Amino acid sequence: MPISGPTRWLLRLGSLLTLAFLYFPLVVIAIYAFNTTRVQTWPPSGLSLHWFDDAFNNSGARDALWTSVRVALGATAIALVLGSLAAYALARHDFFGKESVAFLLVLPIALPGIVTGMALNATFTQILHVSLAVWTIVVAHVTFCIVVIFNNVVARLRRTPASLEEAGADLGAVPRRTFADITFPQMRSALIAGALLAFALSFDEVIVTTFTAGSTETLPIWILSNLQRPNQLPVVNVVAVLVIVLSIIPVYIAQRLSADPVTAAGTVTDVPAVPGD
Repeated sequence: MPISGPTRWLLRLGSLLTLAFLYFPLVVIAIYAFNTTRVQTWPPSGLSLHWFDDAFNNSGARDALWTSVRVALGATAIALVLGSLAAYALARHDFFGKESVAFLLVLPIALPGIVTGMALNATFTQILHVSLAVWTIVVAHVTFCIVVIFNNVVARLRRTPASLEEAGADLGAVPRRTFADITFPQMRSALIAGALLAFALSFDEVIVTTFTAGSTETLPIWILSNLQRPNQLPVVNVVAVLVIVLSIIPVYIAQRLSADPVTAAGTVTDVPAVPGD
């Protein structure tokens, strides 16, 4: 649809203002990471790479980073299995209460994190009587990582005709062969995209983690703990910049993998997939 020149410029201005609103605070943190002094003043008195060296040599930050990676990998692996199985069951089978099950599967990501954290903390410490550790963080993160996996996989399966699997069965393929040769290749990119998003979500999570970590320190908790320490603030800024970079990579790859290759006109393009489509 053709649009006039003023409308085009208005849309560009609106897009620019939206991007500035979203990313200007992140740019400020990135600039402060290069500040020459420990005191944050605007504009910075100078730029330096000194704090990057301190951040890379900070054992607390390194240990917290490794803990976050382990937690994110564990939560993503479990969520991949549970979320994909649930997606396949709901996309390919009809049963009583199907819509209610779908609603309950996506509900955890809509609940306030503090409520989820309180519930999990009470369950671990008062019902199960276990000590809070890395594995309790993993279990807690699985509760919302499943939603990401489920949404991606179920959206892809709903766009994949079941007739392809029926055709394979008609040709004599057993269910396992049909899944391996037809279903899995169709959902593979959705699984990878969902896993990347789940990893990024788990890696950055702090509220639920606070209630289920005990003495374990993930990278977001390390940042929160050191944010109020003036001597550590420049190092925290550097770590925050690294977290931003590490978060962008999986989200960008997931967005590319989740693209729907077919438009309404039948041409190939990159249109982001809508979870639950």
